[in-house]
Amino acid sequence: MEIHIRRIGIADVAALSRIARQTFYDTFTGTCTEADMQSFLDGFYNETSLGEEIKDPETFCFFAEVAGQPVAYLQFREDYSHFPLQKKWKALELKRIYVLKEFHGKGIAQQLMDHFLNAAMEKKYELVWLGVWEHNLKAQRFYEKYGFKNSGLTHDFPIGNTPQTDIWFLKFM
Repeated sequence: MEIHIRRIGIADVAALSRIARQTFYDTFTGTCTEADMQSFLDGFYNETSLGEEIKDPETFCFFAEVAGQPVAYLQFREDYSHFPLQKKWKALELKRIYVLKEFHGKGIAQQLMDHFLNAAMEKKYELVWLGVWEHNLKAQRFYEKYGFKNSGLTHDFPIGNTPQTDIWFLKFM
């Protein structure tokens, strides 16, 4: 299976909204109420919000495509607002990496992670970091394979009124 990675443009916002909503839903369904889930999806993964993210030249969004169809996406940016401790270093945050469930286990997440880490190296970042849900052990193991370490620090990431906690994972380049 050939996987093509390409930068997402404003013309792709509808496709991005569909894949973002589906992958987030598949990942977190059952961890909150359906009302909280739908409110979160409507608030964060609508075309207007995602379009604003794509228009921001400091936000990098990429699709992984199979046979010309998006099956996963990646988003990263230099952002210290959620974890100010990172200001000690030139740091790049991995904001999102999601793969449609029918494409899990096909090497797509690995190619997106490689793309992210290569971008960080090219731009000479000292540190890359991300937040991962405390109960998503599969994702945590994936990040650990790439050298990310659990910082022991957490932050709230509620889905609507349902409390959730993310753990900050770090990797020095």
